[in-house]
Amino acid sequence: MNKHIRKLGRQFGAQKLGAGLITGAADDDPSGIATYSQAGAQFGFSMLWTMIFTLPLMTAIQIISARIGYVTGQGLAANIKARFPRPVLLGVVGMLLVANTLNISADIAAMAEALWLVLGGSAHVYAVTFGLFCLVLQVFLPYQSYVRWLKWLTLALLSYVAVIFTLNIHWWQVAREVVHPQLPGNHDVLLMVVAVFGTTISPYLFFWQASQEVEDSSGGPGHSHTEGEVRRHLRRIKWDTVIGMTFSNLIAFFIILSTAATLHAAGIHDVQTSAQAAEALRPLAGNLTFLLFSLGIIGTGLLAVPVLAGSAAYAVAEAAGWHGSLSLRLDRGEGRGFYGVVAAATLGGVILCFTHTDPVKELFWAAVINGVIAVPIMGVMMLLATRSDAMGQHVIGKRLRWLGWLATVLMAGTVIAMLVTA
Repeated sequence: MNKHIRKLGRQFGAQKLGAGLITGAADDDPSGIATYSQAGAQFGFSMLWTMIFTLPLMTAIQIISARIGYVTGQGLAANIKARFPRPVLLGVVGMLLVANTLNISADIAAMAEALWLVLGGSAHVYAVTFGLFCLVLQVFLPYQSYVRWLKWLTLALLSYVAVIFTLNIHWWQVAREVVHPQLPGNHDVLLMVVAVFGTTISPYLFFWQASQEVEDSSGGPGHSHTEGEVRRHLRRIKWDTVIGMTFSNLIAFFIILSTAATLHAAGIHDVQTSAQAAEALRPLAGNLTFLLFSLGIIGTGLLAVPVLAGSAAYAVAEAAGWHGSLSLRLDRGEGRGFYGVVAAATLGGVILCFTHTDPVKELFWAAVINGVIAVPIMGVMMLLATRSDAMGQHVIGKRLRWLGWLATVLMAGTVIAMLVTA
C-alpha cells in the first residue's frame, strides 16, 4: 500500500506540476481579484456557484490547449497560421496583444496601489519598479529557474485561504446559497455572470499553456518521444491541469466568500479595483485581513504579468515566423523579436499607468476583447483537437469534446449577452 502511494506521489508530485499549475494561478490576477471581489460585495454568497459551474469547463479547454501544444509541437498561433487564412491569424494575435497590454496595465496599477496602501510612498514609482522587475526576470533568468520561481509565486494565492480563517463564516448559509443562490433576475446579475465567466476563461491562458507544453516537451512528441512517453505525458497534462484549475477556482471561491462575508454584509456593494477591496476590508476585518489581501494582490500580479506578456510574445513570434522561447539568451543575440514583444507589452502596460485612462474602463475593454476573441479561438482549438491530420491518433475523446464544445457555446452566449445588454 505504501509503495503504491509513493509511486503515485512520484508520478503526480510537485515536481511534475508545471504549466497547468502556473496557468491556473495566473488566472487569479489582480484584475480577476477585482471581478471576484465585486461579485462577493454586490451579490454576497449567491455568486459562489459560478466557481463550481466553470471548473469542469475551464479545465477541459485548458487540457485541450495543452494537448495541442504538446502533440503538434507548436503553439496555438503557429497552428492557426498553418491551417487558417492569414486575416484570421492577424486579427486574433492583434486583439490578444491589445487585451494583454490593457490587462498588464490594470494589474501593475493594482499592485502599485496595494503596495502604496501598505507602505505609502509613490504608486507611480512602484508601478515602474514592478514592470521592470517582471521584465528583467523574463529576459535574463534561465527558463528552468524562471518556471521554478513562478511555481513558488503560486503560494501567494494561499493568502486568500488564510483570510477566511480571520473571519466568522456562517457555513450553513454558504452551502445553502451555493446550491440554491438567491439572485434577482435583472441586468446587473447577467453582467456579473458574464464578467466572471470572461475572467475565468481567458485566451491568454490558452496561448500560455500550449506554448509552455512546447517548451517542456522540447518540440513535441516526434523523434525523441515514444508512444508510451506521449501517453504518459498526456496523463501528466491532465492531472497538472486539473490540479491547477481546481486551485484557481478554489482561490476565486475564497475571494468571493471573504468579500461577501465582510463587504456585502456591511452594505458595501460597489468595489471597482482589487486594492479598493483590500482597503475596504481594513475597518471591517482588521489589519491582518487587509495585509493578507494586499500581499496576495502583489504576489498574484508578479505571477500574472509575465504570463500575460509571455503569451503575447509567443503568439506574435509564431505569427511572424520567429523562434520564440523563454530559453533563448538575449546576451547571445537570440530572441530579439520575442523579447521585444515581452518588453513592449510590459512597458506599454507601465506607460498606461501614467495616463488618465480610467483603470475600470481598461478592465472592461480588456474583458470585452478577451470575451470576443475567446469564442473563435476556442472554436479553432476544438477543430484542431478533433482533426487527425493535426493530432494524429491523439485526438481528444468524447468527454473532452463534449465539455470543450459546451464551454465554447456558453462563452459565445456570454458574448452575445454582453453585446445585447451593452
